[in-house]
Amino acid sequence: MLKAYQKVKAELNAKVKLIVVTKTISAEQIQILYNAGHRDFGENRVEVLTEKYKRLPKDIRWHFIGHLQRKKVKKLLPMPELIHSVDRLELLDEINKRALQDQRIQNVLLQIHVAQESSKHGFSLQDFEEKCQEIQSAKYSNIQIKGLMAMASFCEDQNQIKNEFLEVQNMFLKVKPYFSEAFCALSMGMSSDYHIAIQCGSTMVRVGSTIVRQF
Repeated sequence: MLKAYQKVKAELNAKVKLIVVTKTISAEQIQILYNAGHRDFGENRVEVLTEKYKRLPKDIRWHFIGHLQRKKVKKLLPMPELIHSVDRLELLDEINKRALQDQRIQNVLLQIHVAQESSKHGFSLQDFEEKCQEIQSAKYSNIQIKGLMAMASFCEDQNQIKNEFLEVQNMFLKVKPYFSEAFCALSMGMSSDYHIAIQCGSTMVRVGSTIVRQF
């Protein structure tokens, strides 16, 4: 596992952060990577993250990367350093409400839907652009919007994957001037396509199976 982790790390330039996806590995296995110096880990279920959060060192930077239900926001906060999967305004409202109650600022990414699969979530490009003004409004005083997140279609067509990532990158560059200086993260790319995502400007890649299948 450590060799696979080190191989992935070596492929990334200094501008790209590796989020190790841990949904299939135990707290003990995460500890191995922690002992090797890694600090950024991603979980996609609130209940699983809660258990691992309790058992592992508190300087881990947890990233919540799964689809998030409004009713689970209260349980999720304040564990994650960054929520990658904010896919609708109602969820943004709930996160802001809970962060306000906790007197904290919650970092989030806004999820864009460009993949062909309807099972994936996020704002459409058109919907996101139309709602940008509302998203930037002062009512989200306890949220720091750090950038965008997206998943490409799960397919063999690398041109399609690249074009989808480029659509998100173009939107990111288009709206960046309207957000604060903190708006600098573009979370794109998983085990099957992170090399393409990096070519398209990704600053965070969420890699799981490429690393953890070595266990």
